[in-house]
Amino acid sequence: MSELAIIGGSGFGAFPGLEVRDTQPVETRYGTTSAPLVHGLIHGQPVCFLARHGPGHRLPPHRINYRANIQALVDAGCSSVVALGAVGGLHPGCPPGTLCVPDQLIDYTYGRVHSFFDDESDGVRHVDFTEPYSEALRQQLLTAASAARIALRDGGTYAVTQGPRLETAAEVRRMARDGCDLVGMTAMPEAALARERDLGYATLAFVVNWGAGLSDEAITMEAINAQIERCADDIGRLLAVFAEQRTLPAG
Repeated sequence: MSELAIIGGSGFGAFPGLEVRDTQPVETRYGTTSAPLVHGLIHGQPVCFLARHGPGHRLPPHRINYRANIQALVDAGCSSVVALGAVGGLHPGCPPGTLCVPDQLIDYTYGRVHSFFDDESDGVRHVDFTEPYSEALRQQLLTAASAARIALRDGGTYAVTQGPRLETAAEVRRMARDGCDLVGMTAMPEAALARERDLGYATLAFVVNWGAGLSDEAITMEAINAQIERCADDIGRLLAVFAEQRTLPAG
């Protein structure tokens, strides 16, 4: 089985439970990855971990070299990616503390390099992005959550904003009218680049705050970080079961 990749988002600069075997800085034709690739094992399953925001969470969402990150995972032999992402909740069913595997997204970002096919030497490839997430990976995560007895919301639309600032109340109202359930800053162009390289890709989102204007409480980094800590144990247990189940024979 090809190696599983886990991309760690905010609060996940490292992955607890990973038996580290090798740490490898990577330079690609698109530049340097956000952080060295960390190769290791979870329940005997080879896993490649990449901290999206780099060591010490130094890279804001709009400055991440998404192409280098995805290309490095491809070159490392990965075939599937589970991307962790801290998000805001827009839907009443997505309060802080919710874990979710979205099935759709809307891209509100700008100025990011969105494709590997952006010059004549690479040619042109128009990928089908009707379903931006791998349904097989989504179902595997849902199955793992059920086995671990962890609540995991099935489906939802992820609004991807530019960052690094948080959204205005008017922007949140617009995204809710557009049908969005979650708002974050990193799913694009990451998901589209994974599709261009034929990588299975799923987001495991964890809600750390209500969207702007949806709560009387101020949005602070202290509150967001506290919510990340509260979600971390469930995320770690879910991914451990997910990795373990990938080693089991089908049927």
